[in-house]
Amino acid sequence: MSSLKPVTSRRSGPLTGAIRAPGDKSISHRAIMLGGMADGVTTVSGLLEGADIMSTVEAVRKLGSKAARTGEGQWEVEGAVWEGSASVDCGNAGTGVRLLMGAVAGYDMEVSFTGDESLRSRPMRRITDPLQMMGVDVVDENDGRLPMTIKANPDINGITYETPKASAQIKSAVLLAGLRARGRTCVIEKPSRDHTERMLTAMGRTVTTEELPDGRRKVWLDGSKDRLTATHIDVPGDPSSAAFAVVAALITPGSDVVVEGVMLNPRRDAVYDALRAMGGDVAFENARNVGGGERVADIRARHSRLTGITVDPSRAADMIDEYPILAVAAACASGTTHMNGIGELRVKESDRIAATAALLSGNGVRVEEREDGLSVTGGAVEGGASVTTHHDHRIAMSALVLGLVSERGVSIDDASMIATSYPDFFDHMSALGAGMEQ
Repeated sequence: MSSLKPVTSRRSGPLTGAIRAPGDKSISHRAIMLGGMADGVTTVSGLLEGADIMSTVEAVRKLGSKAARTGEGQWEVEGAVWEGSASVDCGNAGTGVRLLMGAVAGYDMEVSFTGDESLRSRPMRRITDPLQMMGVDVVDENDGRLPMTIKANPDINGITYETPKASAQIKSAVLLAGLRARGRTCVIEKPSRDHTERMLTAMGRTVTTEELPDGRRKVWLDGSKDRLTATHIDVPGDPSSAAFAVVAALITPGSDVVVEGVMLNPRRDAVYDALRAMGGDVAFENARNVGGGERVADIRARHSRLTGITVDPSRAADMIDEYPILAVAAACASGTTHMNGIGELRVKESDRIAATAALLSGNGVRVEEREDGLSVTGGAVEGGASVTTHHDHRIAMSALVLGLVSERGVSIDDASMIATSYPDFFDHMSALGAGMEQ
């Protein structure tokens, strides 16, 4: 029997109401992971309980820490000094496996990492190369892809490492390895999101940041065998997940939607800057700070007449996961929207450039695909296609949002993977009035 879960999305009336954004995926991974390394019990509220995060929970347990659910989104993580050997399956969680590789690097242990078919196709040498420079042995028998084994080293040395691209995953892996390294570990990067630095600071470790004259950023910490200090972490709402309801409201006539508790990190709100530049009525309300070092607000989005723009490629790293849903907004805008400098999308859960182009063109939208970008010309959305999702949650949700303004509806071949990042997606969209038939 097939395990696929097809869904069809159809033209809807106005979307109205308020929903609470699901917990941020990036923060959830880090809360479990750093809590597992800390001295004491870290309490977490608002954790995203999707499949990817549960893979990280199981991984941390296998490494020797304790993690227990105490209520909906409520967790307690008791840290430990990791040692021995472990075999870890990270499922579809790219952030989980890449950060864990760095986190285990300074312990006396050997860890084998694997994942599902999608994760096993994604590149890992961007992480293992700097770890090897620090003194970690890596068993790599699959051309830089999983499965791989990290032979960690309690005597690793701090390094200065210049990242080849703006990547919070690379930076975070190196900094996490540097926690237990000899001397100073320094990362020089094109600026990327700073969730790891904020959470490390909240857990008692000094992380220093310096803006360089050439626009790059220098981030460093000093290694120590002292453990992190357990704390309380409020997981803010995920701005990437919130973007689906926001775009749905912007493109559906008569809509007025509020998504509550969304993270305001300045490296994560670029998609909202782009939507406002297109003419979107997007407002941040009730801004406030939460435990763990982040800031949140409620996002109100109302139907708007959108106009095509050229998206600033220098912000690509700050909105890399949101380009598929931004392309849906572009499909409903007047004129053409150009998105360049997004070649990283070729090696996400799917080739997201190709997958986004296919979902749009298959439903009657004019789109030009390039090696590192897309151009989308807006107009009436014919719909009528069944979109191949390639087991990619963001492609699936983007296609379903497009269906809300299509003439003939839009179907997807499988919705099962949406739970990896947004378990309540269908409940939330139904509450707002969206027409989606599972």
